Amino acid sequence: MNFRELGLEERLLEGIDAMGYETATPVQAQVIQPILAGRDIIASAQTGTGKTAAFLLPIVHKMLTQQHSSHHINALIIVPTRELAIQIAETMEGLSYFTDISCIAVYGGGDGNSFTAEKKALSSGVDMVVCTPGRMIAHLNMGYVKMQEVKYLVLDEADRMLDMGFNDDIMKIISFLPKQRQNLLFSATMPSKMRDLARKLLQNPAEINIAVSKPPEQIVQQAFVVYEPQKIPLIKYVLNNSDYTRVIIFCSKKQNVKQLSSELKRAKFSVEEIHSDLLQDKREQVMQDFRNRKLKILVATDILSRGIDIEEIELVINYDVPNDGEDYIHRIGRTARAATSGTAITFISEAEQRKFAQIETLLGKQVDKLIVPEQFGAAPEYAPRSHKPMGNRRPNQGGGNRPSLRPNKPRPNNSRPSNQGPNNQTNP
Repeated sequence: MNFRELGLEERLLEGIDAMGYETATPVQAQVIQPILAGRDIIASAQTGTGKTAAFLLPIVHKMLTQQHSSHHINALIIVPTRELAIQIAETMEGLSYFTDISCIAVYGGGDGNSFTAEKKALSSGVDMVVCTPGRMIAHLNMGYVKMQEVKYLVLDEADRMLDMGFNDDIMKIISFLPKQRQNLLFSATMPSKMRDLARKLLQNPAEINIAVSKPPEQIVQQAFVVYEPQKIPLIKYVLNNSDYTRVIIFCSKKQNVKQLSSELKRAKFSVEEIHSDLLQDKREQVMQDFRNRKLKILVATDILSRGIDIEEIELVINYDVPNDGEDYIHRIGRTARAATSGTAITFISEAEQRKFAQIETLLGKQVDKLIVPEQFGAAPEYAPRSHKPMGNRRPNQGGGNRPSLRPNKPRPNNSRPSNQGPNNQTNP
């Protein structure tokens, strides 16, 4: 569907054209018209489906064509992370370039100057606010935020916000809003707690389901089955024996991000880390360097698995197996965007085998297991039914008791495929 067929305001169409958009994605085609008609929405749609524009476009159109207050907040978008808040605000800046609609991103981690700028906008009035829950509550507690005229409330990545424990914060923010408003709830998944939230907030909503998609076919999915101490040496091997120029490595814990990033820096790789301990200025600089190709490798927590929109990421490595299949799809979906190809490699320790088998069940197929090169020693067999989860037992990853890599084990000459390793596919 062409955007002009949706009947959007001409200045908004100019912004769409300037950003290079031509046709609406499935979620945009299904969501925009009900929002224009004033319906509450509950939509299941993943990152990368175009859902940001799906709610921004009709909200901006309605602001341009209907009366709204110039001295109050008119639209409030609540998101789980700073990165997503920044990305939505940047998308809004492009789409609304030819209009006079104002927008500010409100998130923690900045300095006193950023808080002062946020306070000025929230007290004097701004058309649209994109915020993280904690930062908005900090402003609300000081009594100057003009919420009385909010007409549009958007909860984006709502399932992730609930997973992060923001339910009470969300409900507190909503308690400041007028009861008469349009509510738009976007989520990648629809667990029971999401349904409970929807029942509290939405009035006769239109329900749109863009099915939880399998990873794009152009993503080459591979895995190494390893002992935990083999992960870092093997990642160095993969990076040294490939010509990828833009790589994201996901870790499930900040400690793993820090350790791996430090090891790769010592090995002279072009790498930086992203996690919640970094000051916001540093995080923004790292992301800018990555976008501008001054930086080759990002090591990150799942803070980047949703809400980051950088094209031409050629390789995603899962240092840790994600907690569930949908997180896996979000992580590897950072590659092969905009119809390009990409590679995703997952490192599976003994304790993670059952978890990865559940991901394969969701995928409906087995992920190709690559042979660990002989110089790293023998690797465990992939037998997920025989490996029990470790529970609260911490894997031995460092310190004086760290096990050494197992000694080389002779292999028959025919045990290795001729094109083994991470490059047994055509590089993008």
